Amino acid sequence: MNRELEKFLRAYLDHEQAFDTSGSLRRTLHAFRPEYVAAVREGLKSALTDGELSTADYERITDIEFASEEALHAYLCEMFQYLFETGERQPLPPE
Repeated sequence: MNRELEKFLRAYLDHEQAFDTSGSLRRTLHAFRPEYVAAVREGLKSALTDGELSTADYERITDIEFASEEALHAYLCEMFQYLFETGERQPLPPE
C-alpha cells in the first residue's frame, strides 16, 4: 500500500466518513492533482491484486472492522469500481 492510498483511506474512508454515501467521494478524489489520483488508483489496485492490505491494517487506518479478508476484498473491489470505473454507488462498509 502506498502512502497516498493510506492518506486517502485515513481521511475519507475512516469510521466517521465512510458511511456518507451521498455521492461526493468520487468528485472529491478527482478534484485532486492527477498524480495523486493515479497514485491512489495504483495503491488500491495493488492492494486488490497483491492482497497487501489486511483487515488488521484496514482497521488500524480507518477504525472499521471487517469480519474476513474476503469481505474486505469485496468492499475494496466495489470501491475501486465506484471511484475509477462505472460503479454507480459508493459501497457501505460493515457496521
